Amino acid sequence: MEGSLGDGAKDKPFHTATPLLESWALSQVAGVKVFLKCENVQPSGSFKIRGIGHLVGRMARKGCSHFVCSSGGNAGISAAYAARKLGIAATIVLPEGTSPQVVRRLQGEGAEVQLHGKVWDEANLRAQELAKRDGWVNIPPFDHPLLWEGHGSLVQELKAALGTPPGAVVLAVGGGGLLAGVAAGLVEVGWQHVPIIAMETRGAHCLNAAIKAGRPVTLPGITSVAKCLGAKTVATRAFECTQEFKVLSEVVEDVEAVNATQRFLDDERMLVEPACGAALAAVYSGLLGRLQAEGHLSPSLSSVVVIVCGGNSIDSQELQALKAMVSHS
Repeated sequence: MEGSLGDGAKDKPFHTATPLLESWALSQVAGVKVFLKCENVQPSGSFKIRGIGHLVGRMARKGCSHFVCSSGGNAGISAAYAARKLGIAATIVLPEGTSPQVVRRLQGEGAEVQLHGKVWDEANLRAQELAKRDGWVNIPPFDHPLLWEGHGSLVQELKAALGTPPGAVVLAVGGGGLLAGVAAGLVEVGWQHVPIIAMETRGAHCLNAAIKAGRPVTLPGITSVAKCLGAKTVATRAFECTQEFKVLSEVVEDVEAVNATQRFLDDERMLVEPACGAALAAVYSGLLGRLQAEGHLSPSLSSVVVIVCGGNSIDSQELQALKAMVSHS
């Protein structure tokens, strides 16, 4: 396997530099210039390819023969995509309720799929077990320094496109890998003073719970429809970021995340999953204005960047089902 790889394949990044679009519709809602960092157009459908591609490439150079990754969907697709590009086998372990389109996509990338447990945390235990096999390497979906280093490339692109720092960066938090990566990237470009608005849905709010407790805590279960935000415990590094940077942790209801997903589809003709809808809800639910009114954000924001993190586990039918579910809850 190792011989079939030119070194070039291992060194070339798997992610693409994504567009930064000024959104007229969201700027109207927010009353401030809103830029969208469109990670939903990555080859794997989400920002995860930045960090996972970086980590997978590094492990491939060390001679790994088989990758295993536990995932709510997006991390697994990124790992499978990078593994296929490298000609290395991959096994992806997902919770039992994972959407069929994610399973199909993974099989299309040539990965072996195992469904295990009710939530990501249980799938993760299975992946750690598999990784004990000879030559197998576990690729964690959000908790690894090389992942954060890879995700930091997103901020370098923001710096290149904007030149001057935005008034805030809005992102969704699942396990906290994107938060840790963006924080690292902000330091790298000298923008560590830029506030990060960390959005979660209630029922998957492991970061917000950690901040309230003063340490990472484990949620009893995941009750949010934003399954891709479904880690019961946030990465320790993400929690530390809340103490080192200006991180504004906000929790929205499922209905706000799903409504934001629908409005974004209407406004920008892009369909993203509710995990991403949680970040968009910062604009659509009037949260930015409230944070300004409360003095947490500058009253005269130059611009806001919303990271549109992705959307693999959604289609029009699923969106209709989610809307019906949250309107009855």
